[in-house]
Amino acid sequence: MSLFGSLYVGASGLQTGQNALNTTAHNLSNVDTKGYTRQQTLLTDKNYNLLSVNPKAAANQQTGLGVTYADVRQVRDSFLDQKYRKESGRSAFYEVSYNTLGEVETLLGELDGESFSESMNDLWEAVQELAKQPASSVTQGLLIQRASQFVEQAGNVYSALSKYQDNLNNQIKGEVDQINQYADRLFALNNEIIKIETGGIERANDLRDERNQILDALGGYGNISYSEDWNGSVNVKYEGHTLVNATQVFKIGLDQNSDTGFYTPFWQGDAKKIPQENGTFRYDISNCKVFDLTREISTACNTDIGSLKGMLVARGDHRADYTDLQDADAYNETVSSSILMNVQAEFDNLVHNIVTKFNEVLENAAEKEGAPYLRNEDGTIIQLLQRISSDTYDENGKLIREDLSAGKENTLFTISNLVVNPDLVKEPTKLGFIKNDKKEDYAIAQELQAVFETKAYRLNPNVTTKSNLIDYYSNIVSQVANTGAVFKSIYENEETTVSSTDNARQQVVGVSDEEELSNMIKFQNAYNASSRYINVIDQLLEHIINTLGA
Repeated sequence: MSLFGSLYVGASGLQTGQNALNTTAHNLSNVDTKGYTRQQTLLTDKNYNLLSVNPKAAANQQTGLGVTYADVRQVRDSFLDQKYRKESGRSAFYEVSYNTLGEVETLLGELDGESFSESMNDLWEAVQELAKQPASSVTQGLLIQRASQFVEQAGNVYSALSKYQDNLNNQIKGEVDQINQYADRLFALNNEIIKIETGGIERANDLRDERNQILDALGGYGNISYSEDWNGSVNVKYEGHTLVNATQVFKIGLDQNSDTGFYTPFWQGDAKKIPQENGTFRYDISNCKVFDLTREISTACNTDIGSLKGMLVARGDHRADYTDLQDADAYNETVSSSILMNVQAEFDNLVHNIVTKFNEVLENAAEKEGAPYLRNEDGTIIQLLQRISSDTYDENGKLIREDLSAGKENTLFTISNLVVNPDLVKEPTKLGFIKNDKKEDYAIAQELQAVFETKAYRLNPNVTTKSNLIDYYSNIVSQVANTGAVFKSIYENEETTVSSTDNARQQVVGVSDEEELSNMIKFQNAYNASSRYINVIDQLLEHIINTLGA
């Protein structure tokens, strides 16, 4: 190699050392930058230059042209990335479930300074006092007062549960909007990365950092998978459906139920548009829902991933009442997995049983000879509690008027459709409880007391043990507390897994001050060595020139 060729070797060392120092400085300057991935300079020798081509020679004479850097790569572990994103999604799912149960437990235990159990116990005590003195205006007035408080408090609890459903519903919309924004940004990043890396000269590492941060965030919203194309573009699937590829973004739409206002996420591009008479259109989402909520939720099936799914499961698809407990198959398919719907149905069932059984006792008493006191002036039976509305609709939307007879399962005495008899509120003594023979009707009052004491009520179709109404409510609270404890344990375990995975990941992607300072010294020494090599070559050239000039 000529002396002039040697200068190229030295220059390559200087350039490579400078680039390596720049990479090191970039790492050190971003040591505290969130989402930054440590970069590493990969060195390789320059292409060989052939000096001779002799077919008889054992080897051709050739010499290297120095060093160059092959790439500046991100130091990441794809396995840890995938594990972190999946486990963070699973943690987010159970966090939603745990937080929802905690909120439900709070609503049941304490609401506006008064627990529902207190109002229920007060009603029970009023019934006990009535059994002692059924004809007393004081005990009758106390019963009506406590019944009114009970209904009001039950309505407050159910309303609070419904409001929390609405809160989750709004969060669902917010998360879907965020997922779509992330998809748009991923698509834009793909295009920017392709533009920078197409020439094969430079890698868009900082843009890749932003893309990885988005993938981390998406992992918390649901089950994602992804792969990178040869050109640097990443294809992302959300819940098994393509969300982003090199050419398109597939956005998630929201179908809003006209009755409940609840949102259902669906793949907008796959939905069939159905024109409406007013010139608009609606979507048929029957075959393009993002989530199949009928599938068993389990870790083995990877169906317990993502905060969005956690919110959908916790919220449910409607406001449940006691009718959701009458069909075991329907309950297990749509209600049992939903935290809020399950509590709503069981809570409403408690109130429904109290109302219908109370009214049934009074109805049976009114039909007995010698006890005409439980009828209105028009002959109709006095009900302690009444429906606000008696109208309903069949499955075809046709208006029907239901049988309002007390004690019937089809009465639809729900919390949201319930009021204490206004006539009794004005005049509690209309209850009477005095037979034709002027004696107090202790038997009827004791039957009201037996409503609370009889063990005839199951919590839900999957529970075989029957309990009385006092224990029924305690069982609801205990079930919520026990389920909350289970979800808390799972959530804490998942948080530990996420934390340990992230720590392992940070060991790979994180910047170490000591390591980078060591690299800086190494590359600085290499730079200095190349500089000294060039100085030597320069002195030789100067000597030769001076000698020949002489």
